[in-house]
Amino acid sequence: VGVLQFGSHPSLDNCYNGIAGILSADPNVTIDLQNGNFDSTTCDTIAKNMAAKAYDLIIAIATPAAISAYAAAANTDIPVIFCAVSGPVAAGLVDDMTAPGGNCTGTSDVLDLSAQLDLIRAFQPDAVNLGVLYTTSEANSVSQLKTLNELAPQYGFTVVSQGVQSAADIPQAAATLCAQVDCLTNFTDNNVVNNLAILLEQANAAGVPVYGSEETQVTAGCLASVSLDYLALGRVTGQMALDVLNGADASTMAVKTITDAVPVVNSDVLAAFGYTLPEAYANATFVTTTAE
Repeated sequence: VGVLQFGSHPSLDNCYNGIAGILSADPNVTIDLQNGNFDSTTCDTIAKNMAAKAYDLIIAIATPAAISAYAAAANTDIPVIFCAVSGPVAAGLVDDMTAPGGNCTGTSDVLDLSAQLDLIRAFQPDAVNLGVLYTTSEANSVSQLKTLNELAPQYGFTVVSQGVQSAADIPQAAATLCAQVDCLTNFTDNNVVNNLAILLEQANAAGVPVYGSEETQVTAGCLASVSLDYLALGRVTGQMALDVLNGADASTMAVKTITDAVPVVNSDVLAAFGYTLPEAYANATFVTTTAE
């Protein structure tokens, strides 16, 4: 089984750990993990090599890796199981979430943006301008931005978005964005998450809180999040891969999601901003900032 991971940051590493935990229990499965280092061209090359070697199955972690794997396996009988793809239909990986159609299915880390907006509004009742930094080439981020723009007015927010193309764009884009907003929220954008420290540095200098999309972002210095469990998502992905290896048809296997997201609050950041914990989040999971 080839595993193509788009790059290494805590969310994607947790996905792999969940996948490996399931697959390693089967003595007949050998895992070949390869890292794309956040470069789509590298992912294309790795995926083509896996297809040329006629791997029994390819698991792709994150949307860009999944797109590479899907293209490489298109003219073969190699199934592709993706993990942590927010918008599989928008990315062209499946025809439908319940009936994928092709030899490709997997798990989605689609965010509960309504729950996230509820959380932000509770912490900042007077906030108006909500910033988001996203990578224009990441299909998952583009689809999440569309949803955020549709939902935000219901919560009294105006979305101020700033697109970037690469990591090099982030320092200036973050500084520009922070000057215009009351707070920021993160998607599961791999480029931004991999450079979260830069975004947080700019936001802290501007006195603007950042809300994450999962727990490791909160321990890195975001204020709070309605967090996804990427380890659990990986386990579900690993089980789907095992089922396909044992004869299940990927084309008829519905895309699965993790829905039991929980609120997480960074008590250090809460104190630094002088905010009062909203009563609705008294039972949240509390973390502190983890040093780099």
